[in-house]
Amino acid sequence: MRKPSATAATSGPDGLAPASDVAAIVAGTHGDPFAVLGIHEIGKGLFARCFVPHAELVTAYTLTGIKAGELSRRDDAGFFEGKLSIKKRQPLRYHARNAGGDWWLTDPYSFGPVLGPMDDYYIAEGSHLRLFDKLGAHIIEHEGATGVHFAVWAPNARRVSVVGDFNDWDGRRHSMRDRRDTGIWEVFIPDIGAGRPYKYEIIGSDGIRLPLKADPFAFKSELRPATASVTAVPPSHSWGDEAHRTFWRNADPRREAITIYEVHAGSWQRRDDGTFLSWDELADRLIPYVVETGFTHIEFMPISEHPYDPSWGYQTTGLYAPSARFGDPDGFARFVDGAHRAGVGVILDWVPAHFPVDEHGLVHFDGTALYEHADPRKGFHPDWNTAIYNFGRREVMSFLVNNALFWAEKYHVDGLRVDAVASMLYLDYSRKQGEWIPNEKGGRENLEAVSFLQKMNKELYGHHPGVMTIAEESTSWPKVSSPVHEGGLGFGFKWNMGFMHDTLEYFSKEPIFRKHHHNDLTFGLVYAFSENFVLPLSHDEVVHGKGTLLSKMAGDDWQKFATLRAYYGFMWGYPGKKLLFMGQEFAQRREWSEARALDWNLLDFRPHRGVWQTVRDLNYLYRSRPALHGRDCEPEGFSWLIVDDSQNSVFAWARNAPDGNPVAVISNFTPVPRDNYRVPLPKAGKWREIINTDASEYGGSGMGNGGMVEARAEDKSISATMLLPPLSTIMLEYVPD
Repeated sequence: MRKPSATAATSGPDGLAPASDVAAIVAGTHGDPFAVLGIHEIGKGLFARCFVPHAELVTAYTLTGIKAGELSRRDDAGFFEGKLSIKKRQPLRYHARNAGGDWWLTDPYSFGPVLGPMDDYYIAEGSHLRLFDKLGAHIIEHEGATGVHFAVWAPNARRVSVVGDFNDWDGRRHSMRDRRDTGIWEVFIPDIGAGRPYKYEIIGSDGIRLPLKADPFAFKSELRPATASVTAVPPSHSWGDEAHRTFWRNADPRREAITIYEVHAGSWQRRDDGTFLSWDELADRLIPYVVETGFTHIEFMPISEHPYDPSWGYQTTGLYAPSARFGDPDGFARFVDGAHRAGVGVILDWVPAHFPVDEHGLVHFDGTALYEHADPRKGFHPDWNTAIYNFGRREVMSFLVNNALFWAEKYHVDGLRVDAVASMLYLDYSRKQGEWIPNEKGGRENLEAVSFLQKMNKELYGHHPGVMTIAEESTSWPKVSSPVHEGGLGFGFKWNMGFMHDTLEYFSKEPIFRKHHHNDLTFGLVYAFSENFVLPLSHDEVVHGKGTLLSKMAGDDWQKFATLRAYYGFMWGYPGKKLLFMGQEFAQRREWSEARALDWNLLDFRPHRGVWQTVRDLNYLYRSRPALHGRDCEPEGFSWLIVDDSQNSVFAWARNAPDGNPVAVISNFTPVPRDNYRVPLPKAGKWREIINTDASEYGGSGMGNGGMVEARAEDKSISATMLLPPLSTIMLEYVPD
């Protein structure tokens, strides 16, 4: 819907504005304030008009301090106008006075527009890839003055104003210029700088004033519960991470070791008084810990601005602003740079699937369903009571694609893990018959969401080589991690939700019953190479009454710890990249809560310390042995050695890569040691034990094979006879002669 065209102001022979225009400016209802306010050429002279509430006298000056004329008060509310003595149109400053004093202000309506016709063209086309440099609030120099340029998309609004502490939150003071072809509103407000709270006051096409809206492109926000956007200088960090970025630009991530530590920044650790750590404090503590534990990447649950702590960031209202909970945006840049200098990548959880319906956010932004679908069958998410983006609208697609590019460019993030992809791909996701609308072909696939995801991946990989995208996608949608030109969605990786479900189901069974569920662990290899997989043991499995990974393991306490260590050994030897949620590396006992820090005191107890040491050593082995990571996504890197010994719950396979010695992974998931157990191996000779999760230093029983076994060729087969410790995973590496 387009709003009615505003009528340009006319003037009488004396240069005075029509009374109707004056009344509309004073009331804050004029649709085109630039046609009334500012400098206007009338006849052969220049006239100035301004609206300065509380002023009784106003004198106009040029920016260089030359007096340009006295203005007369047309309306006691603060409307002034008058003829100027200057001959050349230029920006003005006003000296305002009343009985209480005087003040100076620079006239925003005496400046020309900042955006140009090429911006209009690319914005309208939906192909603008630097919207974050044009929309939002930018501190700039413009026509001889310093100030902030504001720009916002609200095509169906009758009037849009910037309000803030700099204008007493008065929507009449800084009404914006409507660039009609694009629906973008803009205004340059001189004399303000960084750190100023602001929102947009929008009057819809029906004349109703909406709740004040935060800036969709805000680069900084107030700390909740306050909800205003804040003017900010661009991140000014001096980066020192070129070596890290160069490595990943030239790498094939499918063939690199990637082991991810998933973190909720608000509850990993806290200060003694229970408040959040700042980004700098997190950098001092988290980065060294991750390096010591051996992870290659930190994946943060969403850190963009969000109003409600228990949403964990998944209901975001400020996609372009690092949350104020952890300090200034520059602090996040310093964190990323510090991580990169330490050799650790940073992945962000990114949420383009939906957004909350908080009134200050995107919902009904200009009085219409602008960012979301108007039809609730496509625009409302029943699971989360949130709004769903209208992926078919080019401006919305551009808003989201630009956001992905923004995090990669401005903050050097190494990747985006895209949340809830399945909910985007299916029109009938969590909907009953009659509650969804088929696509144009009569199917359930959301073709607009598919186009958006493909566009996002193409632009991100095209402009930022070295950055990866990871899909949380829980269905069998084909080619999630295949290139777009091959008909795929274009992601680099996909979470293997089946692995997480099947393995946790298996390890919850008492060992005596596991022989009946052997297929839970073998079935995953049927599809293990259909996508480029990340194996996730994520936050979703340790909240809302699900307990912790330790509590999910069957048996008494000793068996739980032994099984968890063996599980990790199994997982680190299994094809696919690794992800572990914080706290599970030391067997957190209490279920995770965003409201408190992890139980770090557990590391003082041997069983918990043993789990941490197991994870640390597994990370070291995974990173240092090409056989364990170089062919994570290719079937050539995996071969079964023992697949059908369900009676003993034993599994064994070989991992290999062209530039490394083969590694055998052998798991015994019963508490019974298996002595003189014959394991087929791919090569005759010595095989060194490189990890045994039952080692006494990890808290195990200390059973093993003296650090070495020898494989011999007999009857056209090669095998070694060995001891399989109870509830354990061991890895053997071939030792060339």
